[in-house]
Amino acid sequence: MTTLSTYLQIANNQAQWQAMTAKSPEVATQTQYFKDHIGKVTSVDAFMKDSRLFNYAMTAFSLGSMTYAKGLMQKVLEGGVSNSSALANTISNANIKAFATAFDFAGNGEPTTSSATLVDNVVSRYTEQALETNQGQQNPGVQLALYFRQHAPALTSVYGILADRNILTVVQTALGLSPLTSSQSIDTQYRLLSSKVNLDDFKDPAKLQQFISRFAAQYDYNNGGDANSQSSLLSTLFDTSGSGSSFGLDASLLLSVQGTKFGYF
Repeated sequence: MTTLSTYLQIANNQAQWQAMTAKSPEVATQTQYFKDHIGKVTSVDAFMKDSRLFNYAMTAFSLGSMTYAKGLMQKVLEGGVSNSSALANTISNANIKAFATAFDFAGNGEPTTSSATLVDNVVSRYTEQALETNQGQQNPGVQLALYFRQHAPALTSVYGILADRNILTVVQTALGLSPLTSSQSIDTQYRLLSSKVNLDDFKDPAKLQQFISRFAAQYDYNNGGDANSQSSLLSTLFDTSGSGSSFGLDASLLLSVQGTKFGYF
């Protein structure tokens, strides 16, 4: 199966796939521990001391690779989110901001973790992350597509793309940009992406889907995809949907892509 077909199979049946993931032994065990113990946590210190709870919550907010940074995350939580100068608001990481907003001990005090809404939110996020991780073991492109679908609509600045490695990878792949552009200055990368991406398009389900389709086809081609992937890439590059998406390319550029990338001429 292509990256796109696998992604669509999951995206179009999200609730069913999440339900299956939630029932897997590892996910079910970790989730039950979180549900049983998070309500007993009444402070940042107590939260940080229970590594199992902390790691579960960090994973839920796509911060699993930062579980080692307990000192930083403690400062983030202690600063809260109400003040514009708070650490959570000054770090260019939307996931950290979302984490601090959910566990806002500074603003909500001891009742922070007694909210059923909080528990449901964290569990849902953790299950989604587990689903993405499981899919990534089979096809990293599917994991990236699912991640992008979940997080791209919340982007408020191109700097948000640059601050998230997964989102940046999807954007670079979809636009045919070399990963080496990441070695350029932040300002140069910002100007480049700003000229190619309209963040409002990610809030439009149809345009978001078109962009993900373009990424998936290009990802398969870059990783040895077949002729179907190439054909899909051409159809997504050349916007025939009539949606007016900024992601479509004009015919002259399409011909250039065909000739130089696919060797048609």
